[in-house]
Amino acid sequence: MDILYWTIIAIMIVLAFVGLVYPVIPSVLLLVSAFVLYGVFYSFSSLNILFWVIQILLVILIFIADYLANLLGVKKFGGSKAGIWGSTIGLLLGPFVIPVAGILIGPFIGAVGGEMLVNRTEYKSAIKIGVGSVLGFIGSVITKAFIQLFMVGYFLFLVLK
Repeated sequence: MDILYWTIIAIMIVLAFVGLVYPVIPSVLLLVSAFVLYGVFYSFSSLNILFWVIQILLVILIFIADYLANLLGVKKFGGSKAGIWGSTIGLLLGPFVIPVAGILIGPFIGAVGGEMLVNRTEYKSAIKIGVGSVLGFIGSVITKAFIQLFMVGYFLFLVLK
């Protein structure tokens, strides 16, 4: 049963990292679920209160980093709330409309479209805002990947010692 249990936990952790580039996959939820499943399958004794406090703080940090990266990426390049909303919608729809490349093209088109439709931003400025949204997304993915790596590393450190 150990092989089955660890396979389930590993799949959830891998899917959590896939969720970094496919935002419709709830990466943080999968990661925390993997930790909870470990406790259910084996024991919660090695996952002490300090572990859970740190994990909750890191989950909050992931949400903040995700929001701030998108906000700063769009705002730094002159965007508004319309660009942020457009970028977010494009990020969610892009991978479905344009598989693989949609993860970058979606936020770009969403931010450009949002700015041009809502604020009547000129084309050149809207393109610049679209680039900012893509850079914000890339920054968000990198930041969240480091946080998730730390979360998994800390988990493995506690359960494999």
